[in-house]
Amino acid sequence: QVQLVESGGGLVQAGGSLRLSCAASGLTFSSYAMGWFRQAPGKEREFVARITWAAGSTYYADSVKGRFTISRDSAKNTLYLQMNNLKPEDTAVYYCAAKRISDYEFNYWGQGTQVTVSS
Repeated sequence: QVQLVESGGGLVQAGGSLRLSCAASGLTFSSYAMGWFRQAPGKEREFVARITWAAGSTYYADSVKGRFTISRDSAKNTLYLQMNNLKPEDTAVYYCAAKRISDYEFNYWGQGTQVTVSS
């Protein structure tokens, strides 16, 4: 059974930093890609970043490129999202997600963690 548990959200001032973590279990990590998505109030969920677990290849949304970094620690089975220079428009619930590399869509999701950036 796949389980994804996020942590690390909170309240931060604009320009500050946060690091989100996602503890993963029940996956064959070498066959999976993992990612972060976010959903702001009244908006649809949007892609933030993804990484292939085995190769470490990364891809970012333009809105976060240069400010956010996705990474993974294979020894701890944990996915991270380092968020720097945060802006009020980054305020959202952030979700960890996973999919088999062969699948088109992410089909495993965590419960989400709230990030609030004050101006």
